Amino acid sequence: MLLINYEHRGQRPISTRLFFVRMVRHTLFLSVFVIGSVVVGTAGYHWIDGSAWIDGFVNACMLLGGMGQVGDIKTTGGKVFASLFALYAGLVFLIGGAVLLTPILHRVMHKFHWDADHQDDAAADG
Repeated sequence: MLLINYEHRGQRPISTRLFFVRMVRHTLFLSVFVIGSVVVGTAGYHWIDGSAWIDGFVNACMLLGGMGQVGDIKTTGGKVFASLFALYAGLVFLIGGAVLLTPILHRVMHKFHWDADHQDDAAADG
């Protein structure tokens, strides 16, 4: 798969270049995910609430950025959409953090275990 291609504990940590490629892949995946979420949010505000495109864009971006709604919502359907999109935006924020931090935390833990395992092997050989 695109993102789930991590080395096992017994494997040597990947090079800095491959780690950079991994981070770029994760960032691109997250970018597509966020852009798709902005498009869905903008369209939802426009079609369900009747907001202008720019107002829908602002509201979608503000919710996805964790800031909150801007302006009033005019319709009951718009309020339901805004509520559900706010919950979705919170999940996008959490998923985004996980997607960006996972390769970093994996590398730190992998290097820590790799170094510890190989120091024990060197001490046993010596």
